[in-house]
Amino acid sequence: MAKVLVVTSGKGGVGKTTSTAGLGAALAQGGESVVVVDFDVGLRNLDLVLGAERRVVYDLINVVQGDAKLAQALIRDKRLDNMYLLPASQTRDKDALTADGVAKVVSDLRQRFDWVICDSPAGIERGATLAMRHADIAVVVTNPEVSSVRDSDRIIGLLDSKTERAERGEEMEKHLLLTRYDAVRAGRGEMLKVDDVLEILSIPLLGIIPESSEVLRASNLGTPVTLANPASPPARAYLDAARRLRGEMIDMVVPTDRRSFLGGLFGRRVA
Repeated sequence: MAKVLVVTSGKGGVGKTTSTAGLGAALAQGGESVVVVDFDVGLRNLDLVLGAERRVVYDLINVVQGDAKLAQALIRDKRLDNMYLLPASQTRDKDALTADGVAKVVSDLRQRFDWVICDSPAGIERGATLAMRHADIAVVVTNPEVSSVRDSDRIIGLLDSKTERAERGEEMEKHLLLTRYDAVRAGRGEMLKVDDVLEILSIPLLGIIPESSEVLRASNLGTPVTLANPASPPARAYLDAARRLRGEMIDMVVPTDRRSFLGGLFGRRVA
């Protein structure tokens, strides 16, 4: 049965959708069967990042409301046979999502895939809480800036109170994905350092995604960065993060400099 993972944050624009695509593709490249689900109803972008925007016929809302079968809405990736997309609706409101409908869709997806990755909308409203509701694992995406970290702290509180696991008294497995990181700027005090973010959020570090034009380039091409340029620093970071999700022990590095190991510094918190 699949593991359900939610990619979430409190603040918009931190890289949730590109991270969903990057982690999903990396897991698929490792041989896992993966479905990525866009919960950002009305503002869907995951289909664009995956280059599937012209192939959307049915969407998550159609499935939830019974207007289409799950198999009709799933879109197989053209580059990875073991990766699928369940797109969001671009014309409906998030209120069209029902708790029972989402629960059934997630349950059905669990039976078909190794990983169900839910791309959550930003914030703490209905769409975000439904995206995290059935998750086994959460990846909290944050930028190294104070407002982003503060909002992520709020999301961690919701994960510990508004999910099925929380209601059963079970702890949600949570990981931090630090995006748009620039070690030089952090050294000059222009953004938070990795240690500062870890001190505030106190969850294990899954990966550090460097600031890179390769991420934007890949998104514009409609291809996950792990496929567009597998040797690039952000691609290597996502590939390593996916291996950590699978339970492998991978040394943490600053992706722009493979010689600079952080494993010893952050060993007690590294996922």
